[in-house]
Amino acid sequence: MAKDAGHDQPDVDLWSSVSNRVVTVYVPLIIIVFILLFPFYWMTVTTFKSNEELYNYDDFSPFWVVEPTLQNINKLLFETSFPTWMWNTMLISIAATFISLFCAVCAAYAIERLRFSGSRYVGVSIFLAYLVPPSILFIPLATMVFSYGVFDTVWALILTYPTFLIPFCTWLLMGYFRSIPYELEECALIDGASRFQILWRILLPLSVPGLISAGIFAFTLSWNEFIYALTFVSSSENKTVPVGVITELVEGDIYHWGSLMAGALLGSLPVAILYSFFVEHYVASMTGAVKE
Repeated sequence: MAKDAGHDQPDVDLWSSVSNRVVTVYVPLIIIVFILLFPFYWMTVTTFKSNEELYNYDDFSPFWVVEPTLQNINKLLFETSFPTWMWNTMLISIAATFISLFCAVCAAYAIERLRFSGSRYVGVSIFLAYLVPPSILFIPLATMVFSYGVFDTVWALILTYPTFLIPFCTWLLMGYFRSIPYELEECALIDGASRFQILWRILLPLSVPGLISAGIFAFTLSWNEFIYALTFVSSSENKTVPVGVITELVEGDIYHWGSLMAGALLGSLPVAILYSFFVEHYVASMTGAVKE
């Protein structure tokens, strides 16, 4: 009997380990995945519903489609300027991201690697600038946009988006540059390399995960930005996706829910694709750069 009890003990321990793993890992993971993916499911279902299915909950369920239709996508693509909005959003996001990354790299390198007096205070000040709400900044920025004559153009957004992108990207890259050993830079200086050569040939190749992380952050914020895009652009052909979908598909108290969800779904795909391609580099940027 004692022998049989000894055989049963490993089975009990194994079952307890599996049960604990299910409760502590898989159940929370399933809940999180459901919460994250349900909005995409809801947008997809609503996109392919007819108006009858959307408003008739007595005969149709809100959680699936009985008779799929493409009329909402057709209205979005051919009765609005959605393709132009998508192009504007892509152009503005890419341009603002590259401008912000260039400025952030220069600022982060100067603060972290040149070791001048007060560099820490400068770094903290830059990060605090990111905490200033855009709803406060757009008032003085509007004056500048009108003064330079770029109102109602894509340049109004390309030039204003870096005001909130550069501070955070700089703060993020500062932490990444700090993790790179100073000995690499000192050896390069002894060999006669210039500061620009050190930045271009040593630091940037080692900082690729950090650059990708900052780039994804900047691109996502630019893509989803609403206040500046609503304030500085008025004509339909220059609008971005977040503003165009809301202003063109809501007519008074009439909401074209099918087309609205289609615009939200198609507008979110580029960011989702971007994350899927660079997720490994994005995760790597969270673990540091180079070990000494």
